[in-house]
Amino acid sequence: MKRTLTTDDLPALMTGIMATLAAIGIARFAYTPLLPAIIQEGWFTASQGAYLGAANLLGYFIGALAAHSLSERFSPRWVMAASFAGIALSFVLCAGAGGFLWFFFWRLVSGAAGAILMVVGPSLALAATPPERRTRVGAMVFTGIGFGALLSAFIVPLLLELSLSVTWGTLGLLCIAAGLLCDYFLQQQGAAHLASPTTASPRGNSPIGGAGVKIIVMLVVGAYALDAIGFVPHTVFWVDYLARENALGNQAASLQWGIFGLGALCGPFMVGALAHRVGWQSGLMIAFAAKAAAVLLPVFSLALLSQSVSSFMVGAMIPGIVALTSGRLAELVGPTAHKKLWGQATAAFAAAQAVAGYAMSALYGTWGSYTPLFTISGLILVAGFLLVLLSRGVQQRHTHLSAQQSTKHATQHSTHQGKQ
Repeated sequence: MKRTLTTDDLPALMTGIMATLAAIGIARFAYTPLLPAIIQEGWFTASQGAYLGAANLLGYFIGALAAHSLSERFSPRWVMAASFAGIALSFVLCAGAGGFLWFFFWRLVSGAAGAILMVVGPSLALAATPPERRTRVGAMVFTGIGFGALLSAFIVPLLLELSLSVTWGTLGLLCIAAGLLCDYFLQQQGAAHLASPTTASPRGNSPIGGAGVKIIVMLVVGAYALDAIGFVPHTVFWVDYLARENALGNQAASLQWGIFGLGALCGPFMVGALAHRVGWQSGLMIAFAAKAAAVLLPVFSLALLSQSVSSFMVGAMIPGIVALTSGRLAELVGPTAHKKLWGQATAAFAAAQAVAGYAMSALYGTWGSYTPLFTISGLILVAGFLLVLLSRGVQQRHTHLSAQQSTKHATQHSTHQGKQ
C-alpha cells in the first residue's frame, strides 16, 4: 500500500490546515504583535491588554469542552463555518476602538471558535484519510499553526505601518478566506466518506484490553497538559525576555520570533517524517525530550546560536507535539472515537495553559526575572516525557499479559480437544 501522500489526500489535508491556521495561527498568534500597538495607541492599558489575551485562553477552554457535543448535534460543516465566522467577526468588529467588555467578549468568542476548529478540523481530516497515510496527513494538518506564526512575525508588523484598524480588519478577511477554502475542501471529501465506519483503524499495534487503553490515554493526555505549561515562556515571554531583560534589543528579539515562526511551520513536516519512521509513541517521546532541552537552553546560554536553536526547536515542537498527541490518540482509539477524546485532551491542554499563564505572570511579578520560568517549564516538559515513557511501559505490560492469556487459552483448547 502507498504510504506517500496523493492528490486524493488534498481535500482532507487542506480542511485541517485551514482549520488550524484560523484556530491558532490567526486567532491566537496574530494577537501577540497587536498587543504593543493597542497599548501604544491608547486603546487599552498594559494590564487590560493582558486580560484580553487571557480572554482568548478562557474561550479556548470553553470551546474545547463544547466542540464534540456541537459536532455531534449539528452538521460538522456548519459547526466549522460558524467557528470561522466567529473568528472573522472577532477581528472585524474590533477594528475600531471600543470598550473593554466589547473586546473581551470578542476575544472570548475567538478563543472558543478556535478550539472548536482545532478539535473538529483535524478529526475530520484523519477520518477521511486511509490508515496507511494517516501519519503524514495527521501531522501536516497542523502546518496551519506555523503559517499563522509566520504571519504574526512578518505580515502583521507591515500592516501596523498602515494602521491598527486596517490590521484588525485584514486579519478578519484572512479568516473569511480560510473559511471559504476549508468549506470547499470539506465538500470535496464527501459526507458519506467522512461518516463511514470503515475508516476506523485498529486500536493499536498490539492487542490491549480496554482498561489498558484507558490508562495509556490518561498518561498521554496528562503529558499533553504538561506540554501546555512547558511552552508558556516561549509563547508569552520570549520576545520581552530577549529584548528587555537581556538588553538584546527589539530587532534581535524580532529575528528570534521569526525563527520561532519558521520552526512552527517546519515542525509538522519534521514529526510527520519522524512518526512515519518510528511510530507515534516513540515520536512523542523524542519530541518531549527535544522540547525540554530547547526550553532549558536559554538558561545556560544566550549566544546567538543557542537563541536560534531554542526558538526554532520550541517553535517546531509546539505544533509537533500537538500532531503527535493527536495521532497517538487516534492510534489508540481509532478515528471514530478520536474527536471526543481529542476534545477532552484539548480542554485539559487549555486549562493547564490558562492556569500556567496566570501563575507564571504572578511569579515574574514576584521574582522580577523570566529565567526561573524557563527552568520550571523545562522540568515540567521532562515530567511530560516521563509520562509518555510510562505509557509505553503500560502498553508493553498489557501486550505481554494479553499474549500470555492467548497462549494459555490456546493450550487449554488443544488439551480439551485431545481429551475428546
